Amino acid sequence: MHLVAEYWPFARTGGLAEAVRGLAQYQVSAGQPVSVILPLHRQVRARGTDMEPVGEPFTVSVGWRRELARLYRHTGAEAAPDVYFIAHETWFDRPEVYGEGTDYADNPQRFAFFCRAALDALPLIAPDAAVLHVHDWHTTFSVIFLRHHFAGQPFYDRLGTVITVHNAAFQGHFRPDLLADLGLPASFYDWRLLEWYGHVNILKGGLAFCDLATTVSPTHAAELRTPDGGFGLHDHYAAMGDRFLGVLNGIDDDFWNPATDPFPTATFGPDALGGKSRCKRAQQRRYGMPQRSRTPLVAMTARMVGQKGLDLVLADDHLLDADAQYIFLGRGEKRYEQALVALAKRAPDRVAVPLDFSERAEHRLLAGADLLLMPSQYEPCGLTQMRAQRYGALPVARRVGGLSDTVTDGSSGFLFDAYTAGAFEQAISRAIATYHDRPTWDRLQRHAMRLDHSWRQSAGRYQAAYLRACAARAPTA
Repeated sequence: MHLVAEYWPFARTGGLAEAVRGLAQYQVSAGQPVSVILPLHRQVRARGTDMEPVGEPFTVSVGWRRELARLYRHTGAEAAPDVYFIAHETWFDRPEVYGEGTDYADNPQRFAFFCRAALDALPLIAPDAAVLHVHDWHTTFSVIFLRHHFAGQPFYDRLGTVITVHNAAFQGHFRPDLLADLGLPASFYDWRLLEWYGHVNILKGGLAFCDLATTVSPTHAAELRTPDGGFGLHDHYAAMGDRFLGVLNGIDDDFWNPATDPFPTATFGPDALGGKSRCKRAQQRRYGMPQRSRTPLVAMTARMVGQKGLDLVLADDHLLDADAQYIFLGRGEKRYEQALVALAKRAPDRVAVPLDFSERAEHRLLAGADLLLMPSQYEPCGLTQMRAQRYGALPVARRVGGLSDTVTDGSSGFLFDAYTAGAFEQAISRAIATYHDRPTWDRLQRHAMRLDHSWRQSAGRYQAAYLRACAARAPTA
């Protein structure tokens, strides 16, 4: 049973929704019974999701509150996980998943309610469940509740628990006086459990109570154990020893397949690259650029925030010196949007900044691009670099987290180390020079397109983690 705050295609703000969907979908294809529970966000209803009520409304107790919840099940999907939604108009019928500009002030109460409701519903919808797999701090409440409120109940006691930390920077920090409001005892405000520098830290508490924890790449698991990379929890990750693992995310290689993708202008593959040239010309036309086949088309598709390395892009004084074209796809912080738009005004025939995002636009851009920029400050895993490689767009990326695990410098992309404009400039210059060495470029491009970034190996590692979590609950079984 996966508990998650967002899940593609129903509700999505970033890579979390697609990563969990990819894993759950692969597990179903491998013959495992899998269910997913998420809140019934306004986004879910807005897309016209087919669903039906399950049972009657039920009362959920969190702290002093007694609230009615309603459970719905997605209908009509075959060969897919069973997807359930927890409905509550006050908590979840809102324009966004987490907040509008800033986080909703009542996010602690919202997600505590969701987790308690999901646990209450679990025996009804998955009576044979063996593992509760929760994702990021929003659902970590469930692990804490499980070992406190539900302790001594055989169904819940036997559930193995796995937490996956997708973005370790977000941990659920709250005032200590909210503990009672969240239905948690004051005794949990302890440095070994939820206390963290004068605040409650929900992720830290989950790590203390869970059977096993993972993050989304082996390199990021090592980074989280360091003072510079652990976002204040490095000692706790280190203390978990082999209970904390790095398991690389995968991508859906059916959905991200240039040979069958319906969105781009043409299909293509590593042995038939002609269609990629047509896709490139289509992108150049779409964004008002000269259709130059020998000019590299450089893409960046990401949230426009500091984590993604946009400061390096904007600080590179030589970005426009090279004969290259750039397309920046996405939305984000106004300062980055405005700076990129200003860059496009300086060179409108070479820089395009469509301030929007859609799956169709991302598929088309990766199909037409030659290079992908990912100069991230940190990147727990990253999915875009794997998609880009599959579409023959080689990443120019910083050697951090999952980028280090999925991009081999000089073979399937171009890596740099220091978070400086100079290091970034050298990497992109090297990539453009390689692009003009056509025999070498063709070899690297075809190699990158043949890499296996599916969930096959990673799903097997999760299966091993599940078995360990179950053994922790019933060591003699």
